[in-house]
Amino acid sequence: MTPRQLPRAVALSSSAVQAAIIIGPAIGGFAYVAGPGVVYALSATLFVIAAILVSGLTLRQPVQRLTAPVSVTTLFAGFAYIRSRPVLLGAISLDLFAVLLGGATALLPIYARDILHTGPWGLGLLRSSPAVGALVTALWLAHHPLNRRAGKVMFGAVALFGAATLVFGVSHWLPLSMSALVVLGASDMISVVVRSTLVQLDTPDDMRGRVGAVNSVFIGASNQLGEFESGVTAALLGPVGAVILGGVGTLLVVALWMRLFPSLTHRDRLHDHPA
Repeated sequence: MTPRQLPRAVALSSSAVQAAIIIGPAIGGFAYVAGPGVVYALSATLFVIAAILVSGLTLRQPVQRLTAPVSVTTLFAGFAYIRSRPVLLGAISLDLFAVLLGGATALLPIYARDILHTGPWGLGLLRSSPAVGALVTALWLAHHPLNRRAGKVMFGAVALFGAATLVFGVSHWLPLSMSALVVLGASDMISVVVRSTLVQLDTPDDMRGRVGAVNSVFIGASNQLGEFESGVTAALLGPVGAVILGGVGTLLVVALWMRLFPSLTHRDRLHDHPA
């Protein structure tokens, strides 16, 4: 795979994930008619199939063994490398704070019941809306990859994420709330594709595993801490205040990060600087 092909591959991989997020619960709902045991049996079967498929994968190159002795330095080499690369540090930390502040999806049950006054079906529509936006955007990016102004596009996408969060926060109409969540998922997918591509292309082979591990830790932490932050602020300010605060905070982070990381802001092509 060439560096130019990587953004398409990332978009296709993300589209498969989003399709599973949408289709999986629907299949689970139909399977639950036959009983909860059928749902768990189906899940176990799919895990086995996935394990068999993964075991059949082959590497084109032999795995390089770690020759340097294990130490504190080698354990934190991924953090050190990211800190020394402003483009990577800006991209990863931007996603971290955006998701941390804009975790409106954690409050969907409250919005469905108390603000939009809808039932379980409405909650299901709200939960699927971000995945729909992400899936459509991923398929689009797979066929129309970003060729220019990648940095500005990423910042614009995160700003759109914050604006969509604000619209969702003040909406009392279910179609408008769903539309805002679709835009939220679409803008988040653009950021994911840009960040994932930069992590791969701007990292040398011997550091890619460690940098990827740090990136995974940041993603997991932002999702979990974002939901916790949404719950705490909702308890203090109410659900609407919590979502509005998150949207405003995301926009402020975008403005600040554009000044702190000019190299990311002015990054043109994703494959300008292959490792």
